Amino acid sequence: MTIKLCMLSGSFEYDSRGSLAIFRKRVEARGMECVTVEFESEDDDRSLEPIEDADALLVFTRRLNADGRELERFKSCCASGRPIVGVRTASHAFQNWLEFDSEVLGGSYDMHYGAGPIVRVEAAPGAAGHPILEGVQPLESRGSLYRSAPIADDATLLLTGTTDEATEPVAWTRMNAGGRVFYTSLGHQDDFRDPGFLRLLTNGVLWAAGEL
Repeated sequence: MTIKLCMLSGSFEYDSRGSLAIFRKRVEARGMECVTVEFESEDDDRSLEPIEDADALLVFTRRLNADGRELERFKSCCASGRPIVGVRTASHAFQNWLEFDSEVLGGSYDMHYGAGPIVRVEAAPGAAGHPILEGVQPLESRGSLYRSAPIADDATLLLTGTTDEATEPVAWTRMNAGGRVFYTSLGHQDDFRDPGFLRLLTNGVLWAAGEL
């Protein structure tokens, strides 16, 4: 099966355009069919029609002001159980639907710790055998550690991130309306240059689409 992946790019703080271009090149080499909807600003009201015939949806946006028809289109996609992968600022992807984090992704985003300390990322207890972590070694990230706890009771924790200040969940899965969801708060620009992170995100898409 050829996976049709639609990626939403609109996280300007983290250069989602450049980062997802790197990722798109990787997954297309694996045979996926990709389309990227690139927002130019938080107020860009472009159509989200491409999500309607996608097999899976990757969201890497931040506080977009989409409303009305296009936001309802996105909500309907989620309600249909479409496989969804969220990256970093997807926890606050749409300013007019911040509940996407708790209702779909299963997180509790509450800002982040200070920038600077390296985040040491490792498998959560009992998670090492999960398909998404296949071939993924312990990672280090320069992105600030997100405050994401607690995650939903029905979520499966895969990775934790630790600094001298705290330990937080940084990757997990859950089900939404019968569809698979994978989210990671990783996604700093430097993460997309790490083969381990790219492997993690690729596995996340394959798993969400039922191909792993």
